[in-house]
Amino acid sequence: MRLCARLVSIMALIGLAACGGTTALPVMPGDTAPQSPLFYVTDRATTATQAGVITYTPRRDAAMGFGIAEVETAPPGPELRAVREVVRFPATPLLFTQEAGVIVPDAGAMRRYEAAGARMSDTLGRALRATPGRDILLYVHGFNSSFENTLETTARLWQAIDRQALPVAYSWPSGNPGPFGYFKDRESGEFSIFHLKETLRLLSGLPGLGRIHIVAHSRGSDVVTTALRELVIEARAAGRDPRDSLRVETLILAAPDLDFSVVRQRLIAERFGPAFGRITVYMNPDDSALGFAQLLMAGMRFGRLSYDHLGEAEREIFRRIRNVHFINVSAVTGQASHSYFSRNPEVLADMATVITTGADPDSPARNLIHAEANFWRLVLVRDPVLDQLRGDR
Repeated sequence: MRLCARLVSIMALIGLAACGGTTALPVMPGDTAPQSPLFYVTDRATTATQAGVITYTPRRDAAMGFGIAEVETAPPGPELRAVREVVRFPATPLLFTQEAGVIVPDAGAMRRYEAAGARMSDTLGRALRATPGRDILLYVHGFNSSFENTLETTARLWQAIDRQALPVAYSWPSGNPGPFGYFKDRESGEFSIFHLKETLRLLSGLPGLGRIHIVAHSRGSDVVTTALRELVIEARAAGRDPRDSLRVETLILAAPDLDFSVVRQRLIAERFGPAFGRITVYMNPDDSALGFAQLLMAGMRFGRLSYDHLGEAEREIFRRIRNVHFINVSAVTGQASHSYFSRNPEVLADMATVITTGADPDSPARNLIHAEANFWRLVLVRDPVLDQLRGDR
């Protein structure tokens, strides 16, 4: 009986998050330069059913692809028009040998891999030099998201920040079909972590880079935080400050599909937060999609967290860590909403303010009411309660 209930929950979850699927996309000619280019990195496998088109599928590819996209941003909303893959990296893992206990990479494989990285860096570097502030906006999607949806969402976020950063989409192989697609997507996210780490290394090493702002949604929060955690450990072990080496100023986790008990041990216990300029977690305690995920996986989802779920030791940690903030959005999105981060104007505006100005939660530029400790509530601009609180200041 319990198994049947869980299968029903899976189907409901798929229905709530149905933005998967694949589309054959026109390939831009090599001499075409979009007016507003959007860049992407993906380890999705491709198919080419006919000349001049390409399809990015939910299947995995051991080789990363880097490309440029043309996205129409006029109303009613962003629409992906065409793509061009600039370079396809050699498949990983690269060949290596072990000599006297020392790992020796294959010279030829390394040359080809580094050449691909240099081409990606050169392409992004030229675009970065023409970008105000020379910052990067990196978006990482969640469960059951297609390649097209990922790029269109990136464009929507880019518009929200008034194009004040270079937009880069990272699209891992989600959107697996069938009743067990959620579990397949989870493992595809794990598959993609090395490639995301390589992407972050390349981005953080770009000459003239300002800062990186990352937005991760749902299951993408697990992919991002796992990759960043490993890079933070790597930097600290080498005696480097990850704030300087990774250059991540803003980390936004929107409706994160993470087990909070895992967050406790793998992020809080590892002192994850101080490695970044600021971390903002957008949450909805009644998020229906995360509620189904919680039923399936048993652990409290991070995106449904409230202050009451914290133990006293955790509350004290959060009181001392000033750069992590939790924003309850249910007052502006409705209780069941899961994709609010890219659709709701109030949430988009608050995210844009965080990215472009770095405003603290108590800033008049943000429509927030303080709840407890690091927990805040996002309210409507003309909310009378907020107006009264502002008058009392």
